[in-house]
Amino acid sequence: MASNLSLTAAEFDEKVLQSPVPVLVDFWAEWCGPCKAIGPSVEEIASEYADKARVFKVDVDSEGELAMKYGIMSIPALLVFKGGQEVDRMVGAGPKQKIAGLLDRQL
Repeated sequence: MASNLSLTAAEFDEKVLQSPVPVLVDFWAEWCGPCKAIGPSVEEIASEYADKARVFKVDVDSEGELAMKYGIMSIPALLVFKGGQEVDRMVGAGPKQKIAGLLDRQL
């Protein structure tokens, strides 16, 4: 999986909560089929939105405390943060346009 998008709890505050641009965070796991299904879309959005937003992936198995902190009950869960606050959320797999729409609403 695209490790360049991987994010740990230690980096979360700096890269997500202090980001000057909206951030899409994909909470996922290696064993999750729907997570893998939307993986390519999330990576495409990351490159397409590189100049106006940030995209990261959080592995819920290795970052369980972070997942709990944000109330992640089922995955994939896509959360959008702006100004240090969660402003939108989508649970479950969806088409790329729907995922991109989460960011579009914050730009």
